[in-house]
Amino acid sequence: MNPDSVKWPLAVLAVPVLVTMIDYSFLQTPTSAEIGRLIQLYRHAGWWKDEADDPDLVRGIVAGSHCFLVARQAGTIVAMGRAISDRISDAYIQDITVDPSFRRQGVGSRMVATLVARLEADGIGWIGLIAERKTHPFYRPLGFDPMADALPMLKKRQ
Repeated sequence: MNPDSVKWPLAVLAVPVLVTMIDYSFLQTPTSAEIGRLIQLYRHAGWWKDEADDPDLVRGIVAGSHCFLVARQAGTIVAMGRAISDRISDAYIQDITVDPSFRRQGVGSRMVATLVARLEADGIGWIGLIAERKTHPFYRPLGFDPMADALPMLKKRQ
C-alpha cells in the first residue's frame, strides 16, 4: 500500500505538518539498525525496560503484527505503530509512538490514519485501541471514542 495514495480524514488533513520529507512505509523484515531504533522508541515511550533489548523479540513483534508502520526522516525511523488482528474482522492499533523531537507535527496522526486505511483496505471492519488517559485528546479527532461500558483489563503476571 502506498501511504501517499491514502485518502486522509479531514482531521488529519487539518493537522499542520511542519516536518518535511517524512517517508511512511510498512516494515516486514527489520535490519539490525532498524531493530536498534525500534528498541529505542519502545524505551523512550516507557514501555520497555533496559533489559528488553532482544533483537529476536523485535523481529517477532514485527512478523506477528498484521502490519507494522514506520515513519522515517533521512532514513532514520522517527515513529512507529502497528496493528494486531485476526485478519478477518477485528484489529487493534497499538504501539503508536513518535520521537519527542517530531511530536505535534502531524506524524502521529498520519501514522494512525495510514494504519486505519490499511486495515480497512484489508477488509477489517472493527478497529479499536487502548489509549492511555492522557492520549484520549489525540485519538478523538481521528475518529476514536471511548467504548461505553468497556474497561480494558490485563492478566496479572505470576
